[in-house]
Amino acid sequence: MWLINSSIGRKVVMSVTGISLILFLTFHMSMNVVALFSGEAYNMVCEFLGANWYAVVATIALAALAVIHIVYAFILTAQNRLARGNERYAVTSRNPKVEWTSQNMLVLGIIVLLGLLLHLFNFWYNMMFAELIGSPAKFSPADGFSYIKDTFANPVYVVLYIIWLFTIWLHLTHGFWSALQTLGLNGKTWFARWKTIGIVYATLLMLGFLVVVLAFAFGFAPSLCGA
Repeated sequence: MWLINSSIGRKVVMSVTGISLILFLTFHMSMNVVALFSGEAYNMVCEFLGANWYAVVATIALAALAVIHIVYAFILTAQNRLARGNERYAVTSRNPKVEWTSQNMLVLGIIVLLGLLLHLFNFWYNMMFAELIGSPAKFSPADGFSYIKDTFANPVYVVLYIIWLFTIWLHLTHGFWSALQTLGLNGKTWFARWKTIGIVYATLLMLGFLVVVLAFAFGFAPSLCGA
């Protein structure tokens, strides 16, 4: 199958899974912003997206997209290194026409992955997973607001999340337009436009996450009623 066996097919898979993950990040950011206005409303969303069958199915599908994206990233990187052979050792200076993010997408991806594992431990493990197996947790599995508040009361986590969000931003600013280019949605005019749109979109997206982190870190977030 060309999607698996050919280089172009693998890039298409990377592009489609990448765009799908960007759409999920958009939803996730929109959900997080709710916590800035009402802890009760945010927990209602968490309860709706708890260990229900549709949430579990969506989580499995999302995990599959992430795994495929990561695996194909490693395959394409290895393929490019093999194709260049010894030539990659002969390069003494970086081509100014090639973006830094383009040359370091794998490194950025690894940092994103490590941050994702930390994020899953802090939230998914203590919420959906705890609810699925009936494991005792620090807060109620549906009390996502308390988990956010508790996590970002720790300055170490605040710094780690800021680094993680900045890395995702770098990854997205290249990945957004690169995915559209692979899918053929480019051209002399739209190539520059997609790059600009990608930078703006990625910036707004990560700022949405960052505002939540900083609001809870500096105590600007609302409180739960009765808390």
